[in-house]
Amino acid sequence: MDDIIDVHTHYVPNGWPDLTAEAGPDAPWLKVESESDAMIMRGTKEFRRIQADCWDAGTRLLDMDADGVQAQVVSPTPAFFNYGRTGDQAAKIARIFNDLALDIVAPATDRLIPFCQVPLQDTDAACRELERCLANGHRGVEIGNHVGDLDLDSVGVVTFLQHCASLDVPVFVHPWDMASSPRLDRWMAQWLTAMPAETHLSILAMILGGVFDRIDDRLKICFAHGGGSFAFWLGRMENAWHGRYDVIGTSEFPPSHYLGRFYVDSVVFDERALRLLVDTIGADRVMVGSDYPYPLGERPVGDVVRKSGFLDERGRKVIARENAQRFLGIP
Repeated sequence: MDDIIDVHTHYVPNGWPDLTAEAGPDAPWLKVESESDAMIMRGTKEFRRIQADCWDAGTRLLDMDADGVQAQVVSPTPAFFNYGRTGDQAAKIARIFNDLALDIVAPATDRLIPFCQVPLQDTDAACRELERCLANGHRGVEIGNHVGDLDLDSVGVVTFLQHCASLDVPVFVHPWDMASSPRLDRWMAQWLTAMPAETHLSILAMILGGVFDRIDDRLKICFAHGGGSFAFWLGRMENAWHGRYDVIGTSEFPPSHYLGRFYVDSVVFDERALRLLVDTIGADRVMVGSDYPYPLGERPVGDVVRKSGFLDERGRKVIARENAQRFLGIP
């Protein structure tokens, strides 16, 4: 398994123009501390420490070679989505980061596959930025799993997803902007519980919100982190759909009917979880993802797929590469 396609990685540029006019006093900026270390700041507050693997293609390629990764999708870091700003403000920020992403992948466009971000709160602006990015070399788009209190079944997001389907553009959905409370501020609980729950909710919105009924099956959409807790609780959803149809029966068919309409990545870290994922979602709908280069990601990339005893070599190849080729439109 030495030709993996990793569909879930992130980048951060090594600096960007002042965003105060677009994002206010808490605008993100990068405090560069050395050639290989920096701190993402939000106003005066530290947000996340990062290293050169976020912006340096050479560093990424060395790590990819070490892990047997032939290609990786390079997506935005969700902290820069800015869905809470106006559409114009978010569009300006998206343009800046999308153009910087192309600079990052330029040394190895055969191996580093850029996905753009869009101002999802403004459907027309999101479609325009998507088209601009595709013309410039981006191969797909990463979106957050909600816009404020609007889930993926909101009218504007559905229109954007239909546009993606019509253009044959793959969509990667990443949780972001998790709720905060004293109970979630301990132990990185936002990342350990809220992120999986947010992803589960976004798949729920696609199914029970009737999105898959309204969008044709050309849509290629993948959910991060193994689809969150969806695979474990599909039976509960199915039971509720039949038992309380009066409350949740907004989809034309039961939830299990829509298996096969979406992909998930493999970054679940445990063979038992991966087996449940494959058994529930289907081996043809799971792709290797790592969350590189962040500390909660998987290294070596694809390790759980590589070591899982229930997979044969054919199954490993399908998950490691072939599903991603289909998702990305790679011959």
